[in-house]
Amino acid sequence: MVPAQGSVPALLPRRDRAAAGELLLLAEHMRLLPYDPEGRDACVEADERMIRTSRRLLAVWDGSPSDERDATAHLVAYARARGIPVDVVWPEGAARATRAAGGAR
Repeated sequence: MVPAQGSVPALLPRRDRAAAGELLLLAEHMRLLPYDPEGRDACVEADERMIRTSRRLLAVWDGSPSDERDATAHLVAYARARGIPVDVVWPEGAARATRAAGGAR
């Protein structure tokens, strides 16, 4: 699923554009899903919709609980509650970046 504004893919933050482009090239299927990337509820709904149409979840997650911005814990729990197999990956030595003023990472 790709965030969209109407029927056009949304402009992603610069730091995410290259990775998103690579994923689109590798994807067998793509769906546009309207949502506001700044609204946590909209992001959670997009995640849940993605899980409802998935056979497996690969989560890059440190095991921490959800907070106001990161809903990975919710996404993993949502998938597991629906019987979707979940593979959690957290590379050795990885650490979450602290957020600078204004929410930038």
